[in-house]
Amino acid sequence: MAINAKSSQDFVPIKEVRNGVIVLKDGSLRSILITSSLNLSLKSYDEQIAVISAFQSFINSLDFPTQICVQSRRLDIRPYLLTLENRIMEQVEPLLKIQTREYIEFIRSFTDEVNIMTKTFYIVVPYTPTTINSNNQIIDTLLGGKGSKKQIKDTKKAVDLASFEEKRSQLEQRIGIIMSGLSRMGIRAKELKTDQVVELFYKTFNPGDISQGIKLQ
Repeated sequence: MAINAKSSQDFVPIKEVRNGVIVLKDGSLRSILITSSLNLSLKSYDEQIAVISAFQSFINSLDFPTQICVQSRRLDIRPYLLTLENRIMEQVEPLLKIQTREYIEFIRSFTDEVNIMTKTFYIVVPYTPTTINSNNQIIDTLLGGKGSKKQIKDTKKAVDLASFEEKRSQLEQRIGIIMSGLSRMGIRAKELKTDQVVELFYKTFNPGDISQGIKLQ
């Protein structure tokens, strides 16, 4: 019995990632923001109430759906250990070398026994046009149903670009609204670039990769 193996791409409705914007197969767009976080337990009662009220107002002000995602990954301690190893080589005092070596062994054994997790927060901003016209219909209208293959190809490319820029403009307005609302709570946000979006999806579908993820600079 033959088994038709499918790759993960067959289950992801992504057509391409263009200028940091995810283009889905149905023509809608998605943008991903990486955000900082707040620890409410470290704030006073009045500060907690203020943050919760600001978040409630932020959610109620949105007239479009958004998705808040939290990604938990095991902390990759290898870069930190490598930094300590380099310091041992630079260290002149023998006693400090011994102490640093013992500290490295302690960190290594501790992280082997306990999974130290790091959390990253994302917000997915969507834009779905109310009507998505067929490119063929638009091209037929522009060319009157006639035209060479080159004309059709060039016109299709121009239509795709114009459509993308129009939808991207609407998406950027939504991004501005969300970033403004988050800033009122003291939360920073940054839109992911193309390479960061690709890296995010790669690490999502390859959870065994424990290398450092995307960071909010």
